Amino acid sequence: MKRILMIAAIGATVLASCGKSEKQVALEKQQALTAYRDSIKLDSFRRAEVEAEKQRVEEQHQAELAAARRSAARSYSSGGSTVTTSSGGVTNTQAQKKGWSSAAKGTVIGAGVGALGGVLIDKKDARGAIIGGLAGAGAGYAIGRAEDRKSGRVQKKQ
Repeated sequence: MKRILMIAAIGATVLASCGKSEKQVALEKQQALTAYRDSIKLDSFRRAEVEAEKQRVEEQHQAELAAARRSAARSYSSGGSTVTTSSGGVTNTQAQKKGWSSAAKGTVIGAGVGALGGVLIDKKDARGAIIGGLAGAGAGYAIGRAEDRKSGRVQKKQ
């Protein structure tokens, strides 16, 4: 009987020593929690980088719009010139418009917005930005060209 109790006690000791202690379990939980927090921080940094990129693109877009407005204001202020004819009458003729055409502005704006949309929709490398930029540039050009025709900057081919 003593032998059986001794063997049972040794077996229980061996089994108890093979299991994880509470300290080891607590340490593993702490490490898992730390790894989880680090992954959340990394995700937050990635989101912050995307937001910063959006902000940079928006600021660039605003700067391009401001430059286009300044250019348009200059072309309108110097747009008209007065010419006197030999009969003594005065006619106003417009000089050729300077600055960006609506087609060019539409292309740039469309490409920027399309690229931004492409990045947000398809996050694989630069594929989404390229496709979105090309699609946006084409659409912007078409819309801007129509505006140029309405304003008389471009005559419709017959």
